[in-house]
Amino acid sequence: MVLNPAKREKKSQYDQKLCRLLDEYTQVLVVAADNVGSTQMQNIRKGLRGDSIILMGKNTMMKRSIRLHAERTGNDAFKSLLPLLVGNVGFIFTKGDLKEVREEIAKYKVGAPARVGLVAPTDVIVPPGNTGLDPSQTSFFQVLNIPTKINKGTVEIVTAVELVRKGEKVGSSEAALLSKLGIRPFSYGLVVVSVYDNGTVFSPEVLDLTEDDLMEKFRSWLSNVTSLSLAVSFPTLAAAPHMFINAYKTALSLAVATEYTFPQAEKIKEYLKDPTKFAVAVGGDAAAPATSAKEEKAEQSEPAKEEEEESDEDLVAGLFD
Repeated sequence: MVLNPAKREKKSQYDQKLCRLLDEYTQVLVVAADNVGSTQMQNIRKGLRGDSIILMGKNTMMKRSIRLHAERTGNDAFKSLLPLLVGNVGFIFTKGDLKEVREEIAKYKVGAPARVGLVAPTDVIVPPGNTGLDPSQTSFFQVLNIPTKINKGTVEIVTAVELVRKGEKVGSSEAALLSKLGIRPFSYGLVVVSVYDNGTVFSPEVLDLTEDDLMEKFRSWLSNVTSLSLAVSFPTLAAAPHMFINAYKTALSLAVATEYTFPQAEKIKEYLKDPTKFAVAVGGDAAAPATSAKEEKAEQSEPAKEEEEESDEDLVAGLFD
C-alpha cells in the first residue's frame, strides 16, 4: 500500500516533533483524555503555555516513534513509556513542577450530563429536597424506587438516594431523571494516569506526598531495619547505638556480679556497696533549690515588715497633727 505523500510528510513531522520533545524534556505526564472536547483541550493548552507542551496522537504511531528513537539514541529509558500507551492517552512534556502542572490541568474540568450507556466514573447521589416537578412526573421516581411526597403542588424527594454506582452504566430512566432535575453529575478533563521522570515511571499519587509523610515512612523503615538487625545480631548503622548500649549493659551486669571491673562500672559498684552515697548525690542536688527558695521567701518578708512599721509610725504621728 502506497502512502499519500501528504500523509507521509505529516507522519514524518510528527515523528520529528515527538523525538525532539523526548530529547528536550525529562519529565512527562501521561494523561487520559476521555470525553474531553476540542474547546476544552484548547483552554488547557493555553493554560499550560510556557512550561509545558501537550502532544496527542495515535498509540501505534507514538509507540513506533519512541521505539525507533530509543534504538537510535541508545537510551532504553524511553521504552518505559511504551506500556503506558493504552487507551485514549497523550503526553504533557513539562519543565515545571509536576504537582503544579497537575493542579493546573485540574482547573479545566467541566461538568457533563449523564448520557445513556455511559460508565459512571463516580457515584451519583440524588439529594433530598423539592424538585420543582409537578405531581404528574412521579412515575420517574417510582420506577427508580425513590421515596417522594407531594408538597405545595410539587414533588419532593424525602431522602437521599444513590442512583448510580461507580463503574455501572447509566440507564435511560436514570439519565432522564437527572436531566429533568438539572443535575450534571460528572466532570471531565485530562487525568494524569502515570508520571515519567528521567526514566522512572511512578503513580501520580506520589505527587501528593509531603515532607512529613516521607519522614514518617522513613522512621517506620528505619525502625524495621533496626529491629531486624537486632534480632539477627547483624550490625547496621541504625542498630549500632542499640548494640553498644546492650553490650554496655551486659558488661556492667558482669562487673556487678563478679570482681571484674572497668572505669565506667566503678561508680555503680560504689553506689551498690554504699547506697548512702547515692542518696547524698541525689539529695545534695535537690537541697540547693530548696535552700534558695527559703532565702527568697525570707528576703520578701523583710520589706513587708518594714512597710508595716512605717505605716504604724505615720498613724501615730497623725493623731497629734
